[in-house]
Amino acid sequence: MNFFIALATFILMEGATWLIHKYIMHGFLWFLHKDHHDHSNEGNLEKNDYFFVIFAIPTIALMYFGSLENFNYVFYIGLGIMVYGMAYFFVHDIFIHQRLKVFSKTKKPYFLALRRAHKQHHKHITKDKGECFGFLYVPMKYYKMYFNTEKK
Repeated sequence: MNFFIALATFILMEGATWLIHKYIMHGFLWFLHKDHHDHSNEGNLEKNDYFFVIFAIPTIALMYFGSLENFNYVFYIGLGIMVYGMAYFFVHDIFIHQRLKVFSKTKKPYFLALRRAHKQHHKHITKDKGECFGFLYVPMKYYKMYFNTEKK
């Protein structure tokens, strides 16, 4: 049962991420997210990186308080959020933005579509008129681009 709580939380985090990204990061916390779009930072870190800390705090709290009660469901909700956060870091920061130069030559359609959707999101350098606010879900139009093998 605990595995399913963590798995369901991981899956539900995609919707939460979309909402947080669209209405909070592109809303009242745009001042933290802006440098991720306009690349106005000078170093390796961005103000946007504060979101890792912001999201880690409730995750750690859930896991801590859930562990006090014999690792109850609260712990496994925190665990699902933590695993999603780890996936986000590896896929978004390492794979998509190439903070570490690995996995840059993939030919897998899903990963190519994921990069394309994220690139579409970043073509907007203001907080308005964005698209593709999700993370692991790729809109079908980008996915189809890399599966269409018919000759025209």
